[in-house]
Amino acid sequence: MTSEELQIAFEEAVKQVNNHTETFPADLLLRLYAYYKKANNSQDDPNSKKPLINAFKSNALFQARFLTPDEAKKEYIDAVTTYFLYRK
Repeated sequence: MTSEELQIAFEEAVKQVNNHTETFPADLLLRLYAYYKKANNSQDDPNSKKPLINAFKSNALFQARFLTPDEAKKEYIDAVTTYFLYRK
């Protein structure tokens, strides 16, 4: 998959998540959060008003710390694909 194809697939997966109206499992949301931040090279700290949520987000980012942006995009796409494949 070329870099351009990967970017298009990543954007489609993000769109699929954003358009989904049902609640996602918390563990999946945390992984998607970390992958999305890594894929976009975001250095912003979690900014929830709830310290516990910030702690979980920080942990998710810590676990994804060694992923490159392209690896994070692939992981995001795989997580979304797997979720929608097996959620029925």
